[in-house]
Amino acid sequence: MSRAEAPTPLQGAYPAAVAMALLALCPYIVLSTASLLLQQQLVADLATSGFGVQLAGALANAGYAFGAVAAADLIQRVAKRVLFIACEAVFASMSLVCALAPDVVVFVIGRLGQGISTGMLLVVALPPLVTAHGVRRLPLTAAFVNLGLFGMVTAGPLVGGAVAAQGEELAWRALFAGVGVLGLAGAGVGALAFSRDPAPDRDAGFDYSAIPVAAAATVLPFIGVSWLSRGSFAAPGFLIPTALGLAALATLLVRQYRKKQALMPLRLITHTFPVTGVLAAMVAGAAFTALIELSATFLLMARQQQPMAVGALLAPQIVGVLVAAWLFKRVLTTRFLPLLTFSGLAVVAVGGVLVVLSTTGGGRQALTLVAVAGLLLGFGAGAGVSPGLFMAGLSVESNRLGPTFALVELLRAEAAFLVAPILLRIAMSAGGLAAGVRMAALAAVVLTVVIGLGLLALLALGGVRPHEPDLAGWLAGDESAFDSPRLAAVIRDD
Repeated sequence: MSRAEAPTPLQGAYPAAVAMALLALCPYIVLSTASLLLQQQLVADLATSGFGVQLAGALANAGYAFGAVAAADLIQRVAKRVLFIACEAVFASMSLVCALAPDVVVFVIGRLGQGISTGMLLVVALPPLVTAHGVRRLPLTAAFVNLGLFGMVTAGPLVGGAVAAQGEELAWRALFAGVGVLGLAGAGVGALAFSRDPAPDRDAGFDYSAIPVAAAATVLPFIGVSWLSRGSFAAPGFLIPTALGLAALATLLVRQYRKKQALMPLRLITHTFPVTGVLAAMVAGAAFTALIELSATFLLMARQQQPMAVGALLAPQIVGVLVAAWLFKRVLTTRFLPLLTFSGLAVVAVGGVLVVLSTTGGGRQALTLVAVAGLLLGFGAGAGVSPGLFMAGLSVESNRLGPTFALVELLRAEAAFLVAPILLRIAMSAGGLAAGVRMAALAAVVLTVVIGLGLLALLALGGVRPHEPDLAGWLAGDESAFDSPRLAAVIRDD
């Protein structure tokens, strides 16, 4: 047996696979929400404006969405172990770039690199964790995926608040250096645990119909919404890149649907279960992100709370997402997965109502409402997003899980990170901040409720009752886990 074929020391070890996936995703995801409470310090220490810091976050999110698509292309030609270690090395080096950044330009480059590498790691690391450890471990794996995707999102404000409370430039730079160390740790675990399987098709060509268009579909609209921190909705800096980016996204989806050998299996998921799950995940993620940003802004600017206090008030999110992960583990093998997904949407809406009410009161009442809202929003995100993604992933063959995750994360990221800045701008443009946050939060609630009811109707029109997934057949790679009918099958006559 050659060295290239020899097993790695921890190959097949479930704890190592979990550690590898969590180290790949969690550091960046923590930063995505921790940065909410670090903006003022970053503005001062990098000698920039609010727009500069907003642009850094926007391009990091754009890179995350694009990286997932790029990885779906690269995993055909590059061995996953090599790609994983390379992406972790890039993440670690870009984190160091952020930690040492002398100005905002270098900081933006570092954040963009962090986003791209993490988006690629999502597609490289998660599918093997989900598919390679048997049916018995799959529910536990789903819970870990939930914690990796949203558990760390809910921990971000607490981390950001603690770092901001130090009031020193060294603190946030140490945070970025620390996540870089975690990236190196992930590379080490990957070297020990990832199998040395060769690339499936080294001769596969570059997908010119997807990758460049995906770059435009992610970068342009995220630049557009970041412009809202310095201009209005009528500003060309917002309208032009956002419109062009959304047009590129529509073009990408149409091409992927029509193409026979598509990079992402859009045609395979355009039926009832996966469409319902993906849209539910998009709505829950977008509403959650917007409501958390609105709550943090309200507490910092209207209630004059310190960042550490804001992080603590939002910390009940963590409890909510832990409960959701436990429930996800329990229901994955049952017929109740769609019910959990819709319960997540409903609870996000209730959490949004509490955010609205928190802007009408004062003192401890408002702070208590925000804390309870955080608990509900954490549960809603954990119950609505990951279960929705699994409704899509289990509806295609398991050997297409990586490209499916790429497509779903692209759509979810576009929804979550475009809607939140728009609603935040609405809040900041109102006559008073409390009234503006109230109006924007109410818009998020209405959006969630209306689309949620529409998705319930879509599921009913599919004409299939909830049923247990065939996880054994799905892991064998021969079939989907759900028997999902075509869209509107009840009323179609073809």
